[in-house]
Amino acid sequence: YKLTYYTPDYETKDTDILAAFRVTPQPGVPPEEAGAAVAAESSTGTWTTVWTDGLTSLDRYKGRCYHIEPVAGEESQFIAYVAYPLDLFEEGSVTNLFTSIVGNVFGFKALRALRLEDLRIPPSYVKTFQGPPHGIQVERDKLNKYGRPLLGCTIKPKLGLSAKNYGRAVYECL
Repeated sequence: YKLTYYTPDYETKDTDILAAFRVTPQPGVPPEEAGAAVAAESSTGTWTTVWTDGLTSLDRYKGRCYHIEPVAGEESQFIAYVAYPLDLFEEGSVTNLFTSIVGNVFGFKALRALRLEDLRIPPSYVKTFQGPPHGIQVERDKLNKYGRPLLGCTIKPKLGLSAKNYGRAVYECL
């Protein structure tokens, strides 16, 4: 991956989605290879040759690890900065954005640990998201929640919670 997805000379564009990952490579894996693997696995990389590779421009769609720096005070941890072109993502789809960037890459064998630390989404892409149909103030009024972010979660029934504890967990998420 390093030869294709590690591009330290790349200059980011205002339209790129920029991600900062805290990377802990497996022993023996250089930081540049680990960063390149994150860029590849979260964009166009695959573990095998695919016949469709020749039908598109890899350079147009691939993620690029453009910078790596050590984490102060943390031996063998690095911040890998990855730029993604907007053409890689579906407009207005938070699901597409996050499954692409963090969906598959966290189980990658070259990494001992990986954490998404920061994400910059360009305003042109943010504008494609509709948001709440009645506005954020109406949503806050309905929930009686102010002064903090509104977050959602899925509590999976297969976790074995009793009905009472399941209800409690749902209530606490509100």
